[in-house]
This record gives sequence, C-alpha cells and structure tokens, in this order.
Amino acid sequence: MDFVIISGMSGAGKSLTADILEDMDFYCVDNMPVALLPRFAELCRAAGGKYEHVALVTDVREGESLSELFNTLDGLWKMGVEYRVIFVEADMQTIVRRYKSSRRRHPLMRPGESIEDAVRRELKALEPVRERADYIINTTGLTTAMLQSRLAPIVLGADGRKLAVTVTAFGYKYGLPLDADLVFDVRFLPNPYYVEELRPLSGFDREVYDYVLGSDGARRFMELAEPLLEFLLPRYAEEGKYTLNIAVGCTGGRHRSVAVARAVSAVLSAAGVEAALNCRDIDKG
Repeated sequence: MDFVIISGMSGAGKSLTADILEDMDFYCVDNMPVALLPRFAELCRAAGGKYEHVALVTDVREGESLSELFNTLDGLWKMGVEYRVIFVEADMQTIVRRYKSSRRRHPLMRPGESIEDAVRRELKALEPVRERADYIINTTGLTTAMLQSRLAPIVLGADGRKLAVTVTAFGYKYGLPLDADLVFDVRFLPNPYYVEELRPLSGFDREVYDYVLGSDGARRFMELAEPLLEFLLPRYAEEGKYTLNIAVGCTGGRHRSVAVARAVSAVLSAAGVEAALNCRDIDKG
C-alpha cells in the first residue's frame, strides 16, 4: 500500500497537494485526526487492494500533537505500513498574501495578534515534523502545474504517470466533443459516402480504410501529424495533464474520421503512448 502523509504550514498548499494526488488516483482524506491513522491504515489494508494509494492531510501544530504524531508514525512502521511524509511550506510573504486575499483567519492567530506572529509560531512548532519529513516542497511562486511536476516523481516514480490519450472520431453534424483538446478536421479527404459500395461500410472496414488512407491528402496529413504529436504530447505531460483527447472529425463520423482516428491511434501506440479509440458517432447514420 502506498501511504502518503501530507503535513506542513497553514496556507502553504496542503489541500492543493491532496487535490493533485487525487488526480493521480490517490484516495485522499483531508484533516485526518492523528489518533485515527493506525485504524484507517488497517481498514485500507483490509479492503483487498481497493485503496492501494492513500494520501492523508494531517494538521499538527501543538507540542502534544507532535508527540502523538511521532508515536503514531512509529506504530505504523511496527504494523508494516510503509509511508512517506511530504512537508509543504512557503515563505512568510506568500502565506500572508494568501490569507489576506482569501480573507480567512490563520488558525493559530490569537486576539490582537498579526498573521506574521501566528505563522512564526506555527513554523517553530512544526520544525520537528519538517526534520522528519521525507520530502519538503516549498510552494512559493509555484503554479498548480509546477506543483504537479514536483509531486509526480515523488509519488509516481522517476517517469511519473504516462499521458493517457483518447482518439475520438466524430461527425461535425452531431457537434464537437466537449472534452476535445486537439481537433483535426479531415473533411478535406475523399468521402467514401459517395462511393456506392463503400457507403454502408465504416472506417473499420479494410475497403474504407484503404480508400481514405490511400489518398495523397491522407498520406501527407499523417506525415505532418506524427511529428506534431511527437512534439506536443511530452509538453502536455510536463504541464501536468494526465489525459488528452484528440478529436478527428468528418461530416458524419462514420468513414473518414474513423479511418484516420484508427491510423493516429496506431501511430501513438507504436510510439509507446496509451491510446484508446472512441468512435462516438459511427452508428448514428
């Protein structure tokens, strides 16, 4: 079981870190009481693999809580639960600015006390947790995408998670896919619909596939599309995307778009990219 504990300074981005891990297929729980960690770990292990990747946000600020946290962490090791602690921090100016912009009160502020005073006390109280952390991430100046890129090698390994691509064949007469990231319009290619013996077939049939991909326009399109995708996909991954929908459209979504989408999927798969094929409108007419 992959068990990650997120701790750190208030306003530094613990909840955002949990949100990002949730996008990475972690089961996340915010503000888990320290005393419940062992029981929760037992429940996850007893779930038969349902919760293989778990991330917990634990707020610890007082001396007693620190002792309880360290005792609990030692207990997890004795249970055979391997875990990693990610400590999230930011500089004083950044945290103060975040609290002022959100108009929230720092949880450690006392009557008549400034945000800066509360942050300093919290930072001092959290020094033992920071020293014990496996990873320290300073979110000062980080965008969400940059934070994703910091977290990916920590929780997913050196290669991170591969970009999962869906290639969707669609018909313009039925509208663009709402989740399309890239759209290729292949209505410039020869249309099998106007060839009587090909009309009842689809882009999954060899005759239609060869008719479409055998044209000069299709060959040139594939020659241009392959290096374009080779250039784009790593850059989408670097920006923190985990899924990409490449939409290929023709008039009805049955012949040309299906044939070209199949060809694009084959190119991606040959390059080691997870590529699922979705023919949205193939049976609509």
